[in-house]
Amino acid sequence: MLGGTWQDRDGSRRAMAAGDIIVVAPYNAQVNALRDALPAAVRVGTVDKFQGQEAPVCLVSMTASSAEETARGMEFLFSRNRMNVAVSRAKALALVFGAPRLRDAGCATLEQMRLVNTLCALPDLPSSG
Repeated sequence: MLGGTWQDRDGSRRAMAAGDIIVVAPYNAQVNALRDALPAAVRVGTVDKFQGQEAPVCLVSMTASSAEETARGMEFLFSRNRMNVAVSRAKALALVFGAPRLRDAGCATLEQMRLVNTLCALPDLPSSG
């Protein structure tokens, strides 16, 4: 991505830079870990931090390995509103990263099924390698 070209709505082209990427994670502990691992120019925060902000690229970390391991429950992690806000921060590309087991969540209610379906509805891209 870095070093690639970004074209804005007005047609202006420029090289992608680290500042053109935001990373969204649901939990502060994951935000802190990502901040430590990524270049300082990449903005990292929770959905709440990026409310009203955009960037050419938004990377969304789902953080948990499974719905059963989530600290605040699947209703928080899979919240359709939070997911919508996260992916709509991207002007051009939004990528959601999560463990495949997240889609295998055991649901006890119809609402939980709807929440997991939100994640399942995201398109699968073929993995390289």
